[in-house]
Amino acid sequence: MLHKFSRERMAQLVAADIDADTYVNLGIGMPTLVADYLDPARGIVLHSENGILGMRGLTPSEVPDPDLMNATKEPVMLTPGASITDHVVSFCMMRGGHLDLTVLGAFQVSERGDLANWDTGHPDSIPAVGGAMDLVAGARKIFVMMQHQDKSGASKIVPECTYPLTGKGVVNRIYTDLAIIDIEPTGLVVRAMVDGLSFEQLQQCTDVPIRRAETCMTLTA
Repeated sequence: MLHKFSRERMAQLVAADIDADTYVNLGIGMPTLVADYLDPARGIVLHSENGILGMRGLTPSEVPDPDLMNATKEPVMLTPGASITDHVVSFCMMRGGHLDLTVLGAFQVSERGDLANWDTGHPDSIPAVGGAMDLVAGARKIFVMMQHQDKSGASKIVPECTYPLTGKGVVNRIYTDLAIIDIEPTGLVVRAMVDGLSFEQLQQCTDVPIRRAETCMTLTA
């Protein structure tokens, strides 16, 4: 059995790599977990495409406000200085290049950084592009957070995406349950791996060539 990062550990790793004093959008699904690991002192401002700028998750003792929800329909609280806008203004922030980073889930990422995250084309799937195309077009940097393999064991990092694209050449870094991988002009570079996993095992799980960074780290699961 492969050693793997939990979803919570993946979120912790993503949060640690987000620069201080940046504006960040967290996509639907796993990326919303990142909010739980952000240090308020670092000045990171979270944006939600449904019109919130400046929010945080609830503490266990806080009562949810039914009028305050993020794009995943999870209850949130406003942070000091927060603002609420309509969708027009919110999408202008996204399309206008005002977000430093977006963290998105994915069905597939190609070795060139192409992203497919809104439709698998399966008969029972429900296509849901949401604001993903706007985010990848407007954000300065894109992190992807996903499982390394799908339910059938196939690699989600592929030579070419077979699902409809959200954006071409947009992904900068991939966080999976096995590794952290940078997408560079020269190919995929493994920046960190889960402790207990060999590089050879990681390559076997990945459908494209990867190489290890000189400073590649092993991280506890």
